Amino acid sequence: MKKKILVVDNNPVIVKFMTNLLVKKSYHVLTAEDGLSALEILKTYTPDVMFIDLIMPNIGGKKLCQIIRRMPRLKNAFIIILSAVAAEEETKYTEFGANACIAKGPFNSMSEHILTALNKWEMGNSKILSKEVIGRENIHYRTITKELLSSQKHFEIILESMSEGILELTSEARIVYANPVAISSLGRTEDKLLALDFTELFKESERKRIKKLLVSPDHSPQTISEDSPVSLNGKQFSMKILPIKEKGKEAIIIILNDISLRKKMEAQLRQAQKMEAIGTLAGGIAHDFNNLLMGIQGYTSLMLIQIDPTHQHFEYLKGIENSVQRGADLTRQLLGFARGGKYDVKLTNLNEIIKKSADMFGRTTKEITIREKYEQNLWAVEVDRGQIEQVLLNLYVNAWQAMPGGGDLYLQTENVTLDESYVKPFKIEPGKYAKISITDTGVGMDEQTKERIFEPFFTTKEMGRGTGLGLASVYGIIKNHGGFINVYSEKGEGTTFTIYLPASEKEVIKEKVLSDKILKGSETILLVDDEEMILNVGQGILKSMGYKVLIARSGKEAIEVYKKNQDKIDMVILDMIMPEVSGGKTYDRIKEINPQVKVLLSSGYSIEGQATEILERGCNGFIQKPFSIIDLSRSIGKVLDKNKAKSV
Repeated sequence: MKKKILVVDNNPVIVKFMTNLLVKKSYHVLTAEDGLSALEILKTYTPDVMFIDLIMPNIGGKKLCQIIRRMPRLKNAFIIILSAVAAEEETKYTEFGANACIAKGPFNSMSEHILTALNKWEMGNSKILSKEVIGRENIHYRTITKELLSSQKHFEIILESMSEGILELTSEARIVYANPVAISSLGRTEDKLLALDFTELFKESERKRIKKLLVSPDHSPQTISEDSPVSLNGKQFSMKILPIKEKGKEAIIIILNDISLRKKMEAQLRQAQKMEAIGTLAGGIAHDFNNLLMGIQGYTSLMLIQIDPTHQHFEYLKGIENSVQRGADLTRQLLGFARGGKYDVKLTNLNEIIKKSADMFGRTTKEITIREKYEQNLWAVEVDRGQIEQVLLNLYVNAWQAMPGGGDLYLQTENVTLDESYVKPFKIEPGKYAKISITDTGVGMDEQTKERIFEPFFTTKEMGRGTGLGLASVYGIIKNHGGFINVYSEKGEGTTFTIYLPASEKEVIKEKVLSDKILKGSETILLVDDEEMILNVGQGILKSMGYKVLIARSGKEAIEVYKKNQDKIDMVILDMIMPEVSGGKTYDRIKEINPQVKVLLSSGYSIEGQATEILERGCNGFIQKPFSIIDLSRSIGKVLDKNKAKSV
């Protein structure tokens, strides 16, 4: 049976010489003009010996050898390199899988070396072939060839170090070169990539677009911009297509630029800006609604003080008060989304809150199996514990609703250190964070739902079954605690919410139980608010607790009243949001009149933002509308002197 030989060389003279020589010796010979053609032949042809030129277009000899050696069918094939540059370059052919290397030179001496190598191979003595280039002594050193090889190596180093992916295609769009970035970006090994039709890398929907650009009739450069990128291997790329025509041969250079991370960051920025705009609107609504609730709460509280618990209307009034509380819970969620709900910030071990909330949730949802894994020495965080409990319960309920037939709920905490590149899209500082992961085994979410999941009033529930505020408040609360929340979900694969809260170096303090008694007093209080209803309600409540009350309907009026009565006024309750002269400016002016003035700030907004700034300037306290008589009496007691106040 004839031994089969494949000759791969782009020089037609060498191909003819090799064919004549080997056919005369009864070998079966096939030829290929370059590496790409050779790979096509090797799909159906299994040669015993291959002669491969080192320098060729469309996949050179070195790369071709490496690809062949990755093919199990050809692992025992005998490969001989035919080199025309053996005198100018040290050819370490064994490193890329060749068995021998013969220098191209005079045909008579080259014939002798080729036949000798084949005889030794057939006799099983191929191992005694020289490890040096055979026939090197018969060729002459050429300076220009060495310079060209040096230049080639120089350009290879540049291509391999570029941050863009570089591909070379034939005119038929077959890949014949890929630099390391292109190989990594496209997610395929080099041997799987070379010789592949470039258009096969794309989805069917994009192939027509790519083919059209590759066959540009005027052979001009084509561009796929960042505004309309293509998808490859799950990533987004901009692309430049550069046709090359030289000596009748055509090729195409492809420059790939992975813009996936940039697009992701841009999307996160747009989402953050959208959420900020929605948050401003939601905060304004919540503020106005809280002022209305304050009126209802105040009048109800005044009636409850004056009515006996046995009265037939007592329970109705308590029902109104409960409804006000439910309304306040809704606005609290809105404010949690819009401006944060941080009111009573304490250093906290998150493990304690998670265990407590999980136990409470688990008692009411027996069909859900809760699996917990806690970091033993979890870093402490500074949070409003009530708000974080609200976050956790909202996420538990969301998970429960995603598992109508029951399932597993995984809770985990970890200490993590985040670098600048990770936190940059969220506009927070790098450093140490406590991480909470909440994973369910539910129905999961599609991409459209994930994009809107944290928007207020967005809900997947049917009309009347949800407000769409739960996850919105989760987003806002975490954001306003200096952290961020991520969601990962796929349809049918469950959902994971991951929360990151900045760690603190301070020591955790146990919570104190507060008294629920109304604290009375006899001091004079200046009540400042631009809402007539709030003034009426506030005046009535304060008088019911024994205080004497002066009122002002604006910041300007408050300054005038305080100037005239500063010796009488023991304390000011000051609304933060007022037209013309704001609460902050009013506070500063009164503070100039009396640096020792005691001021309790009041607002339908939460403590975040302007309120915090005023408190940092020396304001004595803050109370959020709507508030109960107990809350107000407690806050006044703290500002004046709680130990002197009488309780009832």
